[in-house]
Amino acid sequence: MAAVEPLTPTAPTGLPRILATPAGSGGPADLAAHRSLMPPPPRPGRGANRPLIDEVERAGLLGRGGAGFPTAKKLHAVASGRRRAIVVVNGAESEPASLKDRLLLTTRPHLVLDGALAAAAAVGADRIEFGIDTDDAARSIEAALAARRGPERPGPTIRIVRVPRAYVTGEERSLVRAIGGGPAIPAMGPRPFERGVDGRPTLVQNVETLAHLAQIAAFGADWFREVGADDEPGSRLVTVSGAVEKPGVYEVAGGTPIANVLRAAGGQRDDVAAVLIGGYFGAWIDIEHALEVRLSDPDLAAHGTAFGAGVLWFLPRGACGLRETERVATWFAGQTANQCGPCVHGLASIAGGLGMLVRGGGRDTASQLRRWSDDVEGRGACRLPDGTVRFVRSGIKVFAPDIERHRIHGRCDADPAQALLPLY
Repeated sequence: MAAVEPLTPTAPTGLPRILATPAGSGGPADLAAHRSLMPPPPRPGRGANRPLIDEVERAGLLGRGGAGFPTAKKLHAVASGRRRAIVVVNGAESEPASLKDRLLLTTRPHLVLDGALAAAAAVGADRIEFGIDTDDAARSIEAALAARRGPERPGPTIRIVRVPRAYVTGEERSLVRAIGGGPAIPAMGPRPFERGVDGRPTLVQNVETLAHLAQIAAFGADWFREVGADDEPGSRLVTVSGAVEKPGVYEVAGGTPIANVLRAAGGQRDDVAAVLIGGYFGAWIDIEHALEVRLSDPDLAAHGTAFGAGVLWFLPRGACGLRETERVATWFAGQTANQCGPCVHGLASIAGGLGMLVRGGGRDTASQLRRWSDDVEGRGACRLPDGTVRFVRSGIKVFAPDIERHRIHGRCDADPAQALLPLY
């Protein structure tokens, strides 16, 4: 009997894309089931794959780790280096309200590996380093690598490095230092694309970004742009939680209105007062305005935020948004690398000022918080002060009525023991 040739995977239509589940899968490490959806990625060589970089540029893929930087620009910069490149997979999902990258690492490890190999092919890398901060994600990638023996044995050296679970670990220079055996704290100096791991040009890419890159390499830029908006092409993962009926990770088209995402999550479980968009480096928006906003960075920028880590967290009206803002600001103050004055002293002062507002501090305290925020913004070795300031400013604006209630009564009607936003 003649051997049956395996079917050539066809590009998926509609959604889901990177969350598509292979039929009859034997689990995340089932390579054959994964190959029923995805062809093998291009194999890395000694030189850069310029056509692949051009295809990523045509696709308009933006980084999904928080900054939204054009992926093709990063690929071009690393590929132009004088030494052989290294790819670092940023699996340090340091945003407590986000679950999307961990979901991909544990349920779609072969797609992430395909993306890492495609990135290595694009920049001519001979090493891939996974920076991962949870045991289950590390085990999942190890199992997927074990399944790739034989004809699919990866060409580049692939290593998994366990990194600390801390907010600053996800900053690319912190991650590069941790991969190299140093402390997971940011440093001043060259960016990783200039001199990263072992002094070589280093591409640091978020897990979700690599999953999209794998599919662009397989199916092309035109296919990628079949969903989404002109200013936000492709699909995106968003972690939806808080006062919704069906919290979870959803794959949506770029530019989807927040109202549509809320409906997909089963609607409101309780009356909602505000939405935290983009995670803790994002901003609060009151519910009336938030439901009119599309998930596109141009729309979100008009409201002082960005898609960031892909988080929508719905605050129930019975909760105290001012107290939730103070809890996160206090947590941020404890997440500093203890190496820059604006973080060490400024964030602690801002968190303390918010605590005063929660205890009934007056209008002068709010004004002082705004001055302190101006003082720390744009300073330090990383963006922790900037993200904290953005978050705090939005809380002072959106929860101004709560500030007044606390000033008059020393508290509000919310349960003082209720703590909602996740921290670690």
